[in-house]
Amino acid sequence: MALVHGSFFETVKSNTLISQSFEQVLNERLQEKGLDIGNSVKNLLIDIFSEQESFSKVRNVDKASVKLRFRIMTEVKAEGNILNPKKYPDILDNTINLVFPCHKEPDEILTLQRFTAVFDLSHFKHFRIKHHLNGEFTVFQQQF
Repeated sequence: MALVHGSFFETVKSNTLISQSFEQVLNERLQEKGLDIGNSVKNLLIDIFSEQESFSKVRNVDKASVKLRFRIMTEVKAEGNILNPKKYPDILDNTINLVFPCHKEPDEILTLQRFTAVFDLSHFKHFRIKHHLNGEFTVFQQQF
């Protein structure tokens, strides 16, 4: 089991993720239709549809008996899954893991100070792991 800081998974900002994904969809559809809309129009569309808020509203269509809401869903790639023993072998089965970013030494010192203010560090194994895309993270692990 793991409680993981969100930055472990956010290797790309959400607006960038959305706009690049939308660009892939747009390119696929344009290619399938044999269309070329030019870079300025394409870039404008990509920019317009880079905000999650564009998709999160409920849409009402006249004479429709249902409302429509587009959802953006994500799933973690296997190599980004902290419970993947091939990528993160130090995250053991039957353990509780608290994972915090420590990209710089002051981050780790502050995290350690905050952690020890709440928990007795002697009950935890303390180590670092390296995210393959997002730098160093400190882990506090306890067997259960």
